Amino acid sequence: MATIPSHALRHLTLTRPWLRKISCTTSLAFSSQDPLLTYPDNSNNNDTDHTKKTTNSKSQAFFPKKNQVLELECESLAFKGKGVCKVADSGFVLLCDNALPGERFIGRVSRKKGSYAEVTKLKTLSPHRDLVDAPCAYASYCGGCKTQNLSYEAQLRAKEQQVRELVIHVGKFSDKNPDFECIMKPIVPCDVQFHYRNKMEFSFGTQKWLPKELLHEKLDGIDNYALGLHAPGYFDKILNVDKCLLQSEPANKILATVQDNWKDPELGLSPYNVHSHTGFLKHLVLRTGRDMKTDLPELMVNFVTSSYKPEMLKPLVEKISAIPEVVSIMNNVNTSVGNTSVGEEEYTLYGKSTITESLRGLTFQISANSFFQTNTHQAEVLYKLIEDCAGLRGDASEIVLDLFCGTGTIGLTLAKKYSLLDLAKHVYGYENVAQAVADAHRNAKMNGISNTTFLQGDLNKIDENFGKHFPKPDIVISDPNRPGMHMKLIKFLLKLKAPKIVYVSCNPATCARDIDYLCHGVMEQNIKGCYKLKSIQPVDMFPHTPHIECVCLLELC
Repeated sequence: MATIPSHALRHLTLTRPWLRKISCTTSLAFSSQDPLLTYPDNSNNNDTDHTKKTTNSKSQAFFPKKNQVLELECESLAFKGKGVCKVADSGFVLLCDNALPGERFIGRVSRKKGSYAEVTKLKTLSPHRDLVDAPCAYASYCGGCKTQNLSYEAQLRAKEQQVRELVIHVGKFSDKNPDFECIMKPIVPCDVQFHYRNKMEFSFGTQKWLPKELLHEKLDGIDNYALGLHAPGYFDKILNVDKCLLQSEPANKILATVQDNWKDPELGLSPYNVHSHTGFLKHLVLRTGRDMKTDLPELMVNFVTSSYKPEMLKPLVEKISAIPEVVSIMNNVNTSVGNTSVGEEEYTLYGKSTITESLRGLTFQISANSFFQTNTHQAEVLYKLIEDCAGLRGDASEIVLDLFCGTGTIGLTLAKKYSLLDLAKHVYGYENVAQAVADAHRNAKMNGISNTTFLQGDLNKIDENFGKHFPKPDIVISDPNRPGMHMKLIKFLLKLKAPKIVYVSCNPATCARDIDYLCHGVMEQNIKGCYKLKSIQPVDMFPHTPHIECVCLLELC
């Protein structure tokens, strides 16, 4: 268990010209109340300002209060990219947005949440380790790329450490076990660290977000309009963005064209106001695919509007369609007051209604609202890892159950070899979203794959009849969303006893929890586990962001 360095927190005493140091260290007891917290393995630090450890029994544990101002040092990153700081004596954890390992800063406690508190950074005293210059002009303000000014090697170390600590503390797998180092695989880096996203969603708004130093400027009317990304912590303020380094260069050309024209008073376009629920333009969604014949990029532009008025969009459509890579311009009409970009109605304003992309030798059609892996390049790597874990014999004798199948990308890549010979006997896929199931059927037909069945069903609401719709599988693929698997599904899998489960996760915390249930059971509910964790492979799908993908292989005991 980690020990807490005595210099990890200082109480800033405002009535004195110096800082009072809290010097006693203690071991940190992991709190199961919040599985998103991760902790470093050791606390060795040779800082010359390090205070000697003391065992003074009269020392009282220190728990910060709301609005208290502290000098802190960030020790590691928690899931979601928050910096972890810890209190000497008590081991109390404080989380701070935009704080990176090694950074010393002054922060104010903004709120306490039982097992930890959140801190707002006021001032950096000394920069973090592995500092690099962030190439994006918006890196300091945008919440998307929180770690752009942290070297990529350091990002990988932090993500790998997060997964490791969650597997130990939440998954309850001991790192003292001699097999642990074989189970815990090193993280797979992403070779492409910028321009890797094939989909970006921007929002129109009536309130432009400004940094503190510009808040004195009074913006009215069109000057206060913005197109970009939601400022962190605000649902109604938009950080105006002219270029995003995560999306393709053709997508940035489209964004720049829209920015140059949409505020023209002669067009009469208005952004949606989330307070009054008036206005026309809600979102601009840009998707990048590939022409299968030329291998050149092809772009889809999707305007999400509050009503259907194609004549209002016509001037923008004419300018955007002049960009050679644009092959599709869509209009999703969303009349609800919510913030979703999925419309109740969809219209094609220019070109075709889908774009295409290739993955593991198969071709996929992508519509405006289709789910598709956001990083195509790294999805190739991820799917190869899934395929290796599945270990299909390749003689078309095995049944695959594909849970949370989305548009069928994983199941379809397991159903056929590159030679289009059957790899599995049959793949049964389940997905709750009707449009995704329809896309899966279309993708199977387009690739000439007939050994698949895709069904709509809510995997959080399965009953005793669920397993009657397919034969017992040899391999289960489970790729749930961030909340992980419902206990009903975990109970079903423990009863099903498939020889192998490949668990694909976008949330290491819920992943660790679920593999704990599958391997160790749930004592309180008298549920026995029946699987052994063979490997867990972190994959960096999204450089400069806190997101981590994991591929876990479990085999029946």
